[in-house]
Amino acid sequence: MAALMDAPSLTQLDHVPQGLTEIAAERLHTILPGPTLIHLPGRQERPLFVSVLLHGNEPTGLLAVQSLLRKYSDQTLPRALSVFIGNVSAARSGVRRLDGQVDYNRIWPGTTHSACPETAMMQSVMEEMARRRVFASIDVHNNTGVNPHYACVNRLDHRFFRLASMFSRLVIYFTYPKGTQTSAFARLCPAVTLECGKPGQKYGSEHVFEYLDACLHLTDIPDHPVASQDLDFYHTVVQVTVRENVSFDFSSEDTDLRLNEDLDHLNFTELSAGTALGMVKNGSSTLPFIACDESGQDVAADYFEIREDRLVLKRAVMPSMLTLDKRIIRQDCFCYLMERKSLNL
Repeated sequence: MAALMDAPSLTQLDHVPQGLTEIAAERLHTILPGPTLIHLPGRQERPLFVSVLLHGNEPTGLLAVQSLLRKYSDQTLPRALSVFIGNVSAARSGVRRLDGQVDYNRIWPGTTHSACPETAMMQSVMEEMARRRVFASIDVHNNTGVNPHYACVNRLDHRFFRLASMFSRLVIYFTYPKGTQTSAFARLCPAVTLECGKPGQKYGSEHVFEYLDACLHLTDIPDHPVASQDLDFYHTVVQVTVRENVSFDFSSEDTDLRLNEDLDHLNFTELSAGTALGMVKNGSSTLPFIACDESGQDVAADYFEIREDRLVLKRAVMPSMLTLDKRIIRQDCFCYLMERKSLNL
């Protein structure tokens, strides 16, 4: 067990390691010692920064980068490219993070996490990319539930919307949780998170590859507004987690909370007040959720209530990131709740 808890150190390279363009995520540990930042030159000097595998079970970003590197293996990149390959040890096991590990997308500068070797590592990545005058930042992720492809930003800035809209007309604005890669890089350059559906879907890696290739060909990112009719824009207002002392399941009745078995099909669906999400134990009056707003305050009572042992929504919202993966729910969250927002900057 001790080996799993060894502090990571950052490796920086100025070349593509042999075998990187073909290797599966779970075998990266055979060619990379751990988190690795690779810098490659291009015709335009300011680099595009791409982070992949901040969560070890989300390989779509790696697959897209591999396609990109194969395309330009015998030619100069249109723009310099810096690729950060994150949680190699979790990728080996095919999990978001190992037990005892911090979440690699919650420990970037601005985090509320206490200082540790991983926060220092992410700080060093930021400093290196600031020194290189990073052009734009792309952080690539997968979902475990049923979700469309969408982009996330945390600055109300026309350049950020431009970058996001190149990937999807569905754009989400968030400022919580803290310590994400995108929120950190937003201090340096336009930055977006890409959410690319479930792992293993070919369309996901192809979509990201085409997007990254397009970004490499940008000479600048325009500051003029994206037309409001070209975006479906939502604001993440709450992160919902299951209380640690609450047991839950999707089928067993012998639990504190029995959630509906098809919950992940409600992602990006506008739900009305009164929508039931599951059942609580007979007579329970304590909400099983914690719902943190952008200031970190628990506002669960504003969004949920218990009616005749049914856990229901108290107001109309749109969820994202609902999943049927119990491990992910424990390690990350139950879902996010969003509200439609007008694009008036």
